[in-house]
This record gives sequence, C-alpha cells and structure tokens, in this order.
Amino acid sequence: MPLKSLKKIKEEIICPPKVGEIIEGKIINRGRSSLFLDLGAKGIGVITGKELFNAKEELKNLGQGDALSCKVVSLETEDGYRQLSFSQANRELAWKKLIESKEKEEVFEVVIKAANKGGLICQVKGLQAFLPASQLLGEHYPKVEGGDPAKIAAELQKLIGKKIKVKIFDLDPKENKLILSEKAIEKEKMEEILKNYEAGDVVEGEISGITNFGIFLKFNHGLEGLIHASEIPEEKNKSGLKVGQKTKAKIIEIINSRIYLSLKSLS
Repeated sequence: MPLKSLKKIKEEIICPPKVGEIIEGKIINRGRSSLFLDLGAKGIGVITGKELFNAKEELKNLGQGDALSCKVVSLETEDGYRQLSFSQANRELAWKKLIESKEKEEVFEVVIKAANKGGLICQVKGLQAFLPASQLLGEHYPKVEGGDPAKIAAELQKLIGKKIKVKIFDLDPKENKLILSEKAIEKEKMEEILKNYEAGDVVEGEISGITNFGIFLKFNHGLEGLIHASEIPEEKNKSGLKVGQKTKAKIIEIINSRIYLSLKSLS
C-alpha cells in the first residue's frame, strides 16, 4: 500500500471525527427506526429517532451502498456508534451552496408555494425563502387600487404554482433568512438602458397599473415609471385613465433605477 494511503489511515484512526464535523459514509443496514452507515476508519454511524423521521422523505429511496453526508452529533451512543444527523448536514451544506450562489450572482428558478401581503414564499434547497413584493418585476408586481393589503395578498396568491427566475438578494444562515429578488436579474440591463434617459425627456407608453398613490406607465424596453397622483392634472384624474391606455409623460427624476414621471409637466 502506498505510504500516502497508510499515513491517511493512521491519521483517521488517531484523529476520530469531531462533534459538528460533516463526514461521508455508505449505508450498510436499514432498520425500522435506524439507519447505519459505514464511516470507514471513523467507525460506524447511526441515524435514529427524530433525526431519521425528519429526513424520511430524502432517505426513503436510498439503499445499501448509497453514500450520505451527515453531521456528527455524538461520538458514541449506548451501543458504541457515532450518532449522526442527515438533516443538519443537509441544511449546513445547503447554506454553503447558497452563499456561493450569491457570490457568483447566479440566476435560478423557484416555484411559488405560498403568498402573503408582503410577498411570495418558496423553497430553495430545502430552505424557506421569501421574495418580497418590492423585489418583483412589473409584470408580477401587484398594482392594487387603494393599496388594500387583502387585495394585494389576493393578487400575489395568483402566482402560487408559477415559476419565477430570481437571484439571492440577502441571506443570513444564523437568522435563517433567505431573501430573493426578481428585479436583480434585470438590474444591470435596466441600468444600461436608463443611461439613455434623463430628467426632462418625454416618453410614450401604456398604463400598466392604477393605484391610490398614482399610475404606472410602461414604456420603451420594458421600463416602468410611476406617475404620482400629485403629478396628474385635475382634468386627467385617475378616474379618466384606464389600464392599457396610451399616454405621454415627462421624466422628472431617476433615483436608484426608479423612474418618476409627470403628466403635469407636459403642459
């Protein structure tokens, strides 16, 4: 046997696994309430009780010889096995991958599972994630007259079951916080397009939403701006404007990629 292999085996025997360490093993036996893993020189590990129940869905199709990464919970049970947790290891590895995904600014797809007045809820690598309404693109943003929370929630619930492409906006494993953004995907593209516009430019577009605080106007390249209620002339009050109607508006300000428009400034 090569000297390098002998040295590795010696180190594993002298240095047993530590509590909290994630190690890989192969399934060697499966009982009604226990799952045994061969950890090589690190001994025999077992997943039992609540730990086995919590991971039953992920483990149900695995059998003898399949490899698993688990976290060492205890170095020795009453029967002399290493006590393991698959769910804890799976969670820790999931957070690690999500941190890497955020650093790489990766785009991925999620399926919306639930909604509330604040946004959408989904699962990413087995972890619950939140997609705030403020991070949705115009086509998914709930443009509700009066800003009624119940109506906003009702509009967002229409997205349950839909697939949406997102990026990670913020995350904190210690706080169990995972925030997603749909807007972030288009951010760079929109910022580049916005370089062609400045305050004073007149644009023509289509009304995409009407709320109690103003009107949303969608124009060139999928850009969308807000015409605040105070920027709508009395003779063109909101009751006389409809979704789908075409109109011109003047850009009065662009702040953090947000476009603010005016109908008053046209006259």
